[in-house]
Amino acid sequence: MQTLAQSYRGVTVLFNLNWDRILYTGALVGALYAGAYVGMM
Repeated sequence: MQTLAQSYRGVTVLFNLNWDRILYTGALVGALYAGAYVGMM
């Protein structure tokens, strides 16, 4: 149980560190899709 709690804490820390990168990647993909949509009009 202790190992499970430690691994969960590690995943939480990793997620908090990479949250800005995930958001940046999502925004980039969204911008590419928006550009493709406007280009198809």
